Formats: sequence, C-alpha cells, structure tokens
Amino acid sequence: MADVTEDISLEKSGIYLLMAGIDSDSCKPAIEWIIKNDLSDDPWSEMKLVVNSSGGNLGDAFALIDTMKGATCDIATVGLGEIASAGLLIFMSGTKGKRVLTPNTAILSHQFSWGSYGKEHELFAAQKGYDITTDMMINHYKKCTGLPVKKIREYLLPPEDRWLTAKEALKLGICDKVKEVY
Repeated sequence: MADVTEDISLEKSGIYLLMAGIDSDSCKPAIEWIIKNDLSDDPWSEMKLVVNSSGGNLGDAFALIDTMKGATCDIATVGLGEIASAGLLIFMSGTKGKRVLTPNTAILSHQFSWGSYGKEHELFAAQKGYDITTDMMINHYKKCTGLPVKKIREYLLPPEDRWLTAKEALKLGICDKVKEVY
C-alpha cells in the first residue's frame, strides 16, 4: 500500500497550520499563502487556517488579520489546543460562520502588555501608541463578536487575564461552533 502522506500537502490542499508564537517569522508564510491563492489562476473558494498559538506581537497579528479580511475567498479558522492573546485575535478573524473551536481548546483573552521608558515626550508618544492599539483591539472584538464595548471590557478585556472554555467562547461570539474537526 502506498504511503498516502507522500501525496498530501496541507498548504496545497488549502489548509495552513499556524502553530507558533505570533511574530513576523510565523505570520509571513501565512500571509504569503493567502496572497498566492488570491493571485492564482484557480483560487480556492475557502482556505482553512488552523491556529494553536500562545500569542505574541500585535503588529504582526494585525498584518495577518488585514490580509485575511482582504482575501478573495473565505478563511475558515480552527482553534486547537490553546489560542491566546494575538493568536485569539487571528482566530476570531475567520469568516463568520466558519470559526470552529475543538472542545478541548483553552482560550486566553487579555489586555495587551507594553512597557516604555524615556523622556517625557517619548512617554507621551508611547501613550498615543497605546491608545491606538487599544482602540484597534476593541474595534476588532466588536466586529468579530458583536458584543458592545462594555461587555468586551467586562468579559474579554478586564484588568486580569480571562481564560475561557470553548463553550464559554461560543457564548461570547468568539467562535461559531464547538466540535471535533478531524
């Protein structure tokens, strides 16, 4: 019997595994994968992004999110294992109705972390960056969950880390289904 895995390439099948911390090294290949499909003579109507990530850099996450949102096809997302922080923002960006969490996925939602030091004018500039990023995150949560800002701040972005089960995430609009996928 032939080894079936020799003929299977997940990326060539429209499936991409994002199973790393979020940074430019992990996001660049995912962005390229989406753009290559958009430029293809025979693009897929749906691509599937499987996410298992402990989070990372928000700038890199939003680069991938903007690419996902601009894609010519639907981007289904599947959350496996743990999706946290910037990884959660990416997962939520999947096409509505096509965001699936497996039952044993742990979800971490929290305010982003940052630190700054320097002269007064540098701190004021850093504060503006903080305000812009906070607005981007809240707007993203609103678009993806449909929740009002008050509930987002209470349930998803409180002062402390917020861990959720897949079923809790479903109730908050983070995903559309909870099921085994393979």
